[in-house]
Amino acid sequence: MVRRVAVVGAGTSGLVCIKTCVDEGLEPVCFESSDDIGGLWNYKEALEPERASIYRSLVVNTSKEMMCFSDFPMPADYPNYMHNSQLLRYFRLYADHFDLLRHIHFQTKVKSVTQRPDFSQSGQWDIVTINRDGEEERHVFDAVLVCAGHYTHPDLPLSEFTGHETFSGRCFHSWEYKDADACRGKRVVVVGIGNSGGDIAVEISRSAEKTFLSTRQGAWVIGRMSNNGLPLDMIHITRLNNLFTWLLPKSLLSWSTERELNYRYDHKLYGLKPRYRVLEKKILINDDLPGRILQGALIMKPNLKGFKSSGVVFEDGTVEENIDAVVFCTGYNGSFPFLPAALIKGPQGEFRLYKRLFPPSLSQPTLAVMGLIQTKGPIMPTVELQARWAVKVFTGLSRLPPKEKMLEVIDSERMRYMKIFHCPRQAALQVDYIPYLDFMAGEIGVRPNFLRLLLTDPVLWTKVFCGPCTPYQYRLTGPGQWAGARQAILSQWERVAQPFRTRVVPEPESRPSVLFSPWLLTFGGALTLAVLLSKREMFPVLQGAAQILDRCKTFLRDSWFTGYTQ
Repeated sequence: MVRRVAVVGAGTSGLVCIKTCVDEGLEPVCFESSDDIGGLWNYKEALEPERASIYRSLVVNTSKEMMCFSDFPMPADYPNYMHNSQLLRYFRLYADHFDLLRHIHFQTKVKSVTQRPDFSQSGQWDIVTINRDGEEERHVFDAVLVCAGHYTHPDLPLSEFTGHETFSGRCFHSWEYKDADACRGKRVVVVGIGNSGGDIAVEISRSAEKTFLSTRQGAWVIGRMSNNGLPLDMIHITRLNNLFTWLLPKSLLSWSTERELNYRYDHKLYGLKPRYRVLEKKILINDDLPGRILQGALIMKPNLKGFKSSGVVFEDGTVEENIDAVVFCTGYNGSFPFLPAALIKGPQGEFRLYKRLFPPSLSQPTLAVMGLIQTKGPIMPTVELQARWAVKVFTGLSRLPPKEKMLEVIDSERMRYMKIFHCPRQAALQVDYIPYLDFMAGEIGVRPNFLRLLLTDPVLWTKVFCGPCTPYQYRLTGPGQWAGARQAILSQWERVAQPFRTRVVPEPESRPSVLFSPWLLTFGGALTLAVLLSKREMFPVLQGAAQILDRCKTFLRDSWFTGYTQ
């Protein structure tokens, strides 16, 4: 029977795993190699090998209501898109509220996680750790939750580019980037147009002499703001939109979305247009990238081909000389050195996990790897449901399919995503956001019952089905139900509005609408009556009406323009 659970890492995933274990009556023991919580989101000025690293200015690209934990809304006065330091403060509030720190062993590194000799019967694991004094300690656990993240080993592909050995400038990975101070007045190339590449290129362009952004495929770009300045994900990540995506032809949806994006800025004109359709891959979220291109501070370039002694060559044959630095925003190699590689990886280095979570080769499902996903939605609610499902599997309240069925599902999903991503390692990480959440919620027993909700609480049904798919939906019913979930959903837009309320805005004087003014209503009625009384004279009447309406339009336009310029 599972009682003691090892949690490797005290970042986002680790904290919610500790809390989930406590909720289920288990005994979590968390091993954290650093001296603090937060993982990726705990900014450190100094680089530490095998630890995640972020740049000083990093701001999240998912909004607070969409990314919070399902039973702990973020404070109402928090901005909708937070700086990394504010997100870390939220984690501290979460850890304090649920008393999680007492379960964490800081400055303790996990050296190895291996199956015990009697694993087929016990499902237990031998874990070797190294404490702050450098001493090895051995432990036995009933289950393991791996929360170490996969942004610790940067992928720096210098060997793919000829001439890098003699290049006089500096080449480094975005893992080393902290701020743009070292780039002031220099000529810099940024390689890669993911979220980090876009952010870093924009930031460097504000202080460098010239910045070039090199991309193999291009990207569809959108800002964090949607209609009326509201958070993008709150408007677009809804169950209703997900239904439309399932019902309507993908080509039609892609055409419509691309048309809207190009209406904001022509992606072809700006050198951004990618080779793929907009719904096939994640959209780049960046508020400032098109503006920096428009101002000439950022120059779009094709894929990097090679280096010269003091410059770089691109695939279209163009050369940029006097380059001082090249920043590679080229991703990471997912690696868990304390685990046997064969346990979680396939022949091409891809992660091979059932539903991106469970190694199918284990005779006893007592290990899960958290957060190895890429999706068009926030990661935190996804990891939280992963934790809730994994613990249910550990305790026998949810059962996995046979090994053969899990392998079949893994291969089927990999082949589906390979049609888009072509790289096995990338394809193995992809999930569809709402369907993936709903699948796990169904395994746990917390998926909302929409028919029952419609019949018993139509107001809440409208918010859940037509509004944003916020994490609180998975606390409305079933195991782990939270009494505050309904109110959290009903009040979510209030928390969105709260940080904007920093100035009292005077209400305009109420004036009667021109459309409902007496003279216009009288004119419309007279015109209708005249048409009905004399069909023969309809055309002259309409001509006269058109002339009068043109005069009215000119009068209103002149009046509006005069009032606007005063």
